[in-house]
Amino acid sequence: MSANSRLTIATHALTWIGLYQRRGHEVATSEQIATSVNTNPVVIRRLLATLGRAGLVVSRRGAGAGWMLARDLAAITLLDVYQAIEPGPVFAMHPATPDPGCVVGHGIGPALTAVYGDAEAALHRELAGTTLEDVLRDTLKSA
Repeated sequence: MSANSRLTIATHALTWIGLYQRRGHEVATSEQIATSVNTNPVVIRRLLATLGRAGLVVSRRGAGAGWMLARDLAAITLLDVYQAIEPGPVFAMHPATPDPGCVVGHGIGPALTAVYGDAEAALHRELAGTTLEDVLRDTLKSA
């Protein structure tokens, strides 16, 4: 199983749009964003459509079409982005009920449910403590 990069790509795209707007541009095109991310503009459009449904970006159609942040970078946390693109729990239990007659099959669900709940809560706390403003600041320090 490979790691999911959707959060990273979404964070990159939103941070790029924020910086682009600060530099005096009103909207950013998916082609411009895709160049920075080094991916296909279709990937960016699909991701931004999802972020738009979550109220993080808005699109403009027609002449001067493109994407804009729906709110300031300081008002968007990594948790906001994560919840927009990865709804649902981080971990899942077996899709089929394990054998209840087996000691492991009987107890694995309750044992892991607590651990998974704690891990997910920690992830949410960490992501909620970082805004896209923080990401941009740290990104520009590294440049």
